[in-house]
Amino acid sequence: MTMASEAWTERKTTAVLVLADGTVIEGYGVGAEGAVEGEVCFNTALTGYQEILTDPSYTKQIVTFTFPHVGNVGANDDDHEDLTPANACGAVGAIFRADVTSPSNYRSASHLDAWLKARGVIGLTGIDTRALTAWIRDNGMPNAVIAHSATGEFDLDALKARAKAWPGLVGLDLARDVAVGQSAVWKQTPWIWDAGYADMAEPKYKIVAVDYGTKRNILRLMSGLGAEVIVMPPTSSAEEILAHEPDGVFLSNGPGDPAATGEYAVPMIRELLAAEVPVFGICLGHQILALALGGTTEKMHQGHHGANHPVKDFTTGKVEIVSMNHGFAVAADSLPQGVEETHRSLFDGTNCGLRLSGKPVFSVQHHPEASPGPQDSHYLFQRFFDLIAESRAKKAA
Repeated sequence: MTMASEAWTERKTTAVLVLADGTVIEGYGVGAEGAVEGEVCFNTALTGYQEILTDPSYTKQIVTFTFPHVGNVGANDDDHEDLTPANACGAVGAIFRADVTSPSNYRSASHLDAWLKARGVIGLTGIDTRALTAWIRDNGMPNAVIAHSATGEFDLDALKARAKAWPGLVGLDLARDVAVGQSAVWKQTPWIWDAGYADMAEPKYKIVAVDYGTKRNILRLMSGLGAEVIVMPPTSSAEEILAHEPDGVFLSNGPGDPAATGEYAVPMIRELLAAEVPVFGICLGHQILALALGGTTEKMHQGHHGANHPVKDFTTGKVEIVSMNHGFAVAADSLPQGVEETHRSLFDGTNCGLRLSGKPVFSVQHHPEASPGPQDSHYLFQRFFDLIAESRAKKAA
């Protein structure tokens, strides 16, 4: 075959996305082969695809990247966010507009295609991701099956039935699937250009982090402020947590339905609140803290996934640009008296933060650790430690 004839050869479909309503979107496969169910969402971040795909909060989700060129910086060993890679948590599928190109970045250690294969993530390229994003905005996040076969052979009827039968994320507790199985101490501090990571030397605080699917950079930022962090499983009891005599307790981000995780998490959190230990929650931790305080949560139409979301902090009057990743939200009108809304999305007015009046207890919906995303919200970690210092002073007095 000549070069001229190759240019006119039609490419063979090697991957499909099959929606629960029977819609079939054809493209070209990348990464792992096979088929897997998931909820399809879109992410508007321009950078940080490795952090996004390894965020445990994306477990059982298929991420559509609205930025067209993904993969040109490759992948490396420093930018993954899941604590337990052996659990295979994070996104199950990824959808890209353009073909994945060879990496051209000095930090790259592998091609994105090889990295996706190693993690078992199924990829689909060559589709109109803007059209899919518009569809999600109009119709909500669909259940689907993403499939990749090098032969291009698919049983579409079986895939349609599989997509239709998958129940979705509502009512699903995933925290126990992605979290640590036993307690561990974390001391790694944030990454420094051209030096990498280091370990915190002299701890000033002891923090227990309840792991519902936490991201590494959250723990790094707390260690960077002088905290020895004890990471504990999501089913840990309040008695087990308080036995460490922590200065504060962190409730992490994570996947799934907060109401389902709350069945075992809410009673534990209420015991922590009764013990008057400082508490800080992020994302899923924010949602289950709201449940423990008497609020409710609800499934969102399209969710918030991106690194460019404007949020207002009512405690300072400032607007910050933040990173978001959630498909459930706290119903602001459900917060009882004594629980104050501190942050709100300026995109759709949904709740993005709360605090318990007169107590060292607060949480936010967004991801202040900025992996990926802007660093506007880094101050929240210092806010947590300021509350701990105030709590220490009161106890000393």
